[in-house]
Amino acid sequence: MQEAHLPIRDTIHIQVEVVYAEQHSRPGQHVFIYFITLENRGQETVQLLSREWFIHDGNGQVGHVQGEGVVGEKPILEPGQSYQYNSFCPIAHPPGSMQGYYTFQNTLGELFRVEIPAFALRLPHPSSRLLN
Repeated sequence: MQEAHLPIRDTIHIQVEVVYAEQHSRPGQHVFIYFITLENRGQETVQLLSREWFIHDGNGQVGHVQGEGVVGEKPILEPGQSYQYNSFCPIAHPPGSMQGYYTFQNTLGELFRVEIPAFALRLPHPSSRLLN
């Protein structure tokens, strides 16, 4: 069964925070660090098997990334359990966004996908400066 045709469930809650990594960025390569928390709000134990990202930049370019697990891990989440990780994404032309899917498997071997809602990759606003 192809992953694109797997059922989509909403039993995994996803929370994302994004930070612009100015010290690792330069013109043409802006690095964003994202922190993700996955919480199993379902009634069954599941394992994250893979991820698929669609990365959009400010010029309309779309990158596509697929791979096993996240940050080299395939976490198992029991009901009520959370898992946190962080990673990064460089884009040439902010603002941009990321969205995608995680593929999970339950203890019966059934596969399903969880949608990762789009989140923004934006440069921070310059702070206001007061002149004395």
